[in-house]
Amino acid sequence: MSRIGKQPVEVPNGVDVALKENSISVKGPKGELDLNINPEIAVAVEGSVINVTRSSDEAKDRALHGLIRSLIANMVEGVEKGFQKTLEIEGVGYRAQKQGAGLLLNLGFSHTISYAAPEGVVIEVPDQTTIVVSGADKQSVGQTAAEIRSFRPPEPYKGKGIRYKGEYIRRKAGKTAGA
Repeated sequence: MSRIGKQPVEVPNGVDVALKENSISVKGPKGELDLNINPEIAVAVEGSVINVTRSSDEAKDRALHGLIRSLIANMVEGVEKGFQKTLEIEGVGYRAQKQGAGLLLNLGFSHTISYAAPEGVVIEVPDQTTIVVSGADKQSVGQTAAEIRSFRPPEPYKGKGIRYKGEYIRRKAGKTAGA
């Protein structure tokens, strides 16, 4: 049996879970999330615990068992606490500013980059070199942060670009002067 899949998911107070035929809906203070469930996987809500079981021992079903349990656990945590990714901008003249619900980035190109935040994701700019991406859906928060980082990923020679907070960029030595 899947080690992750057999663990029950605890549902905290203030979070409502609704099961339909092949979907689960989780509602909490940070928002509401829905997930379609494969018919081979059974989900049962017993009091304040969600249990996930599978119908057979095939490799595909074993993989789905742990996946569905992890997705449900992330949904419960997301609607209760939310998820957050912090990005740091490094480079002379590189800066970010909030523009409506989106973001306006100056990253050393001949033009500014305008980025519109997807639904359910909040982008905050506490200062010109810090971007905070937050929301209830773990996947959309991570995808949004990755898209913002992809506009100017950190380069290994000077370290300029957009990086995750705490990310280590392995630096390379540049050209040497003479041999």
